[in-house]
Amino acid sequence: MTSIDTYEQAEAYLFGRINFERTTAGQGDFKLDRMRELLRLLGDPHERIPVVHVAGTKGKGSTAAMTASILRAAGYRVGLYTSPHIARFEERMTVDGALPTAAQIVDLTRRVREATQRLDAHPDLGSPTFFEVVTAMGWLHFEDQRCDLVVLEVGLGGRLDSTNVCRPAACVITSISRDHTALLGTTLGSIAREKAGIIKPGVPVVCGAQTDEPLAAIRETCRINGASLFLLDQDVRARIGEWIIADDATAAATPLIHRRIDVETPWRRHLELPVVLAGRHQARNAALAVSVSDVLNAHGWNVPADAVAAGLLEVDWPLRIEVVCRQPIVVLDAAHNWASAGALLATLNEEFAGKPRTLIFAATRDKDVVGLLRRLLPRFERTILTQYVSNPRVVPVEQLREAALTLGVPHVLTADSPAAAWHLARTLCGKDELICGTGSFFLAAELRGLLRRGQA
Repeated sequence: MTSIDTYEQAEAYLFGRINFERTTAGQGDFKLDRMRELLRLLGDPHERIPVVHVAGTKGKGSTAAMTASILRAAGYRVGLYTSPHIARFEERMTVDGALPTAAQIVDLTRRVREATQRLDAHPDLGSPTFFEVVTAMGWLHFEDQRCDLVVLEVGLGGRLDSTNVCRPAACVITSISRDHTALLGTTLGSIAREKAGIIKPGVPVVCGAQTDEPLAAIRETCRINGASLFLLDQDVRARIGEWIIADDATAAATPLIHRRIDVETPWRRHLELPVVLAGRHQARNAALAVSVSDVLNAHGWNVPADAVAAGLLEVDWPLRIEVVCRQPIVVLDAAHNWASAGALLATLNEEFAGKPRTLIFAATRDKDVVGLLRRLLPRFERTILTQYVSNPRVVPVEQLREAALTLGVPHVLTADSPAAAWHLARTLCGKDELICGTGSFFLAAELRGLLRRGQA
């Protein structure tokens, strides 16, 4: 068997595992017993580190990042586990904001490979997937780095997700909307029940769901588990301030605050908290992060009020309505369902009103592509359809064009790659216009990479 001595060899081994971020999976492909056995072979590192476990249809990554930043500001050593990654897979497992080194990745991969070799031939459990292996590496890394606490984002769903073997100190469910319906169900109630699968007996839950059907499912799961439930807009009140128009001259030297919020939880009242992520929906996510921080503070963790404000000010979370250029304005966003596309459009209307807009769009096969196009196309003066190159689940550009035609939008442009789409957009757009790349995390990541490498 090939040895693992370099980062490149570790990466080749990991991406050689079956990867449901790149292929279609059925619910039978997700087995918590396999994850538990993999971690048992590694000494059960997940049993020794408390967790804030975060699920939801949208907003879970942003909420996790804000929560981790608050806890760091409170003086804790905090691991943050999220997915997917933008450029390098080790972005999924940071400690106090720092990525593992190449040497650490090699060591972690070697250790996990020894355990996976024993499972690969197991007739009942089967071979661990890419996500399971990387999650196990994350746990080893967090233990090696002596984390006080880990903020753990669910990969998909909740009940059967590989992260759902943790021991949470608190749980968060951000919002519920339709996504991954083939795996999670077609109703908001069925989707909520899958997300609520992270709820554990006696563990407090903070929730941002807003409609009756998912709330009923979450309440019932909390009742069965004897878990306290704190609902945004009911037990937690947030007053969201107006959008702040920043001076570009100062924005380069200081965090760009998009708005301020007041949050009142059952324990404390926080005034004029900064929100550095764009969009009114991020203010709600910030309120959830503040609430779970107060829950932890009420249960023995020391999270001072000034750490809440300081942590929110230091959040760095790319591809969530991220402004990467100013002339023209370039916004990259990972929106890939109806609800997240709506949040994006609302933010563009509020923060960039009056700017002529060009859309760069690509999508993944298991998404509601027609629904996304129906929502987005009428709100842009110009559309460029493309296909990213980093993932085989991409919808070919010709299929996107056919979908646009079915919606009665014949005048769309096409490009065979994100690079070509970007160059076309720059050719057509003036410096006072807006370019938005969205429809898929993978598209937004590729466009961001082009801009950061100077290839755009």
